[in-house]
Amino acid sequence: MHCSHCGICCTETEMLLSKEDIKRIEKKGFHKKYFLKIDKEGYAQLKNRNGYCVFYDLEKRQCRIYPDKPSGCGVYPVILDEDIGIIIDEICPEKATITPEEKEEKGKAVINLIKVIDAEAEARH
Repeated sequence: MHCSHCGICCTETEMLLSKEDIKRIEKKGFHKKYFLKIDKEGYAQLKNRNGYCVFYDLEKRQCRIYPDKPSGCGVYPVILDEDIGIIIDEICPEKATITPEEKEEKGKAVINLIKVIDAEAEARH
């Protein structure tokens, strides 16, 4: 896929994090209090600041932790719609650049990631 670095996907993010994501970000020197919130169901999510993901650099229009970004960011804009299944998020202006093969590959990763995140949330809750 091609990314135009528009920042739409980083706006008011609700990106879920796995334990591995959290560890990877902490290794970059960031404290959990800076980037992590746990919702009432036990799901770990990225925080937002000024309407964007805490790691989105609005001036440079890029992620400050890109090489170590959360797994969900790596598969985006392929997402799971609980009513439809694996889809390409309509808000992404570059959605047409996803090949069918890429959608299938990222879709499998989304399903696996959701299983991990669901189990971790259940253990926290």
